Amino acid sequence: MNISEWIAENWLISQPVQLKILYSVLVILGLWLFRFFGLKLIFKGVKNPKDRYYWRNGIKNVTNVLLLVIIGSIWVESVGSLATFFGLVGAGLAIALQNPIANIAGWLFIIIRRPFEVGDRIQIGKHAGDVIDIRFYQFTINEIGNWVDADQSTGRIIHIPNGTVFREPQASFTQGFNHIWNEIPVRVTFESNWQHAKTILEEIVNKHAEPLTRSAAKRLMDASKQYLIFYTNLTPIVYTRVIENGVSLTIRYLCDPRKRRTTEHKIWEDILTTFGQQEDIDFAYPTQRIYYNAREGKAETRRNTGVFGQDREL
Repeated sequence: MNISEWIAENWLISQPVQLKILYSVLVILGLWLFRFFGLKLIFKGVKNPKDRYYWRNGIKNVTNVLLLVIIGSIWVESVGSLATFFGLVGAGLAIALQNPIANIAGWLFIIIRRPFEVGDRIQIGKHAGDVIDIRFYQFTINEIGNWVDADQSTGRIIHIPNGTVFREPQASFTQGFNHIWNEIPVRVTFESNWQHAKTILEEIVNKHAEPLTRSAAKRLMDASKQYLIFYTNLTPIVYTRVIENGVSLTIRYLCDPRKRRTTEHKIWEDILTTFGQQEDIDFAYPTQRIYYNAREGKAETRRNTGVFGQDREL
């Protein structure tokens, strides 16, 4: 009595089933060796972390698909054909596993359409962060914002199901144009020399944003080949607006999404230092004051004003 007959007699496993088990084990072992040596070659030959990540995930996905197809072809003879097998399995999964299937469909959408890639900064729903991993069922972001009052990391890792891309809009900070517009409002009092303040702000923002603007022009040309993105002016500008408690001078400039807080920090330090040296510029802030038009108003209005600042009756 050989081993196959002994197993059939004692374990009640028929010889055809034994062969299928043997073939399945050999397939699993072969694919495991393929994955093991493939990853070793990649880690040895590919130095860029992002390229290495894509190669590693590619090999894992290929081996998973091959495993499903080959093992399925070994065990589906009784069903009639591989197509029938996958049809039955697909129908069952569609009913019982709606969310996992939606996540796999979302993974295919992300891989093929590429609304974002690993390394991109995105916001999807209420979550924002840098994409650090994309897998079959979920993608992972390194969270920014939330309780941190800036576009900087909170230290939390958030796993988001891939199917979310079909339910929530995705905002990309880095795809396409690869720059964002940032605005900094600076408020000075009505009595300040706002023209002088505006000139100072223009000099400061040009010092910090001008090199970035030159690089942004090149990236805009590249982005216009894929998207209908068009700006007539990429240079920094300072807008003037009157508000309740003074004159608002709003700085608008382009910046790298990951450096918004850093550039704003440097610009504000220069503003505080430079304005502190000026005798004709004061910051405005919510306050109350008594204004005597008879003493402080223009000459024409003073002639029509009483001693106590009350308008005369004509």
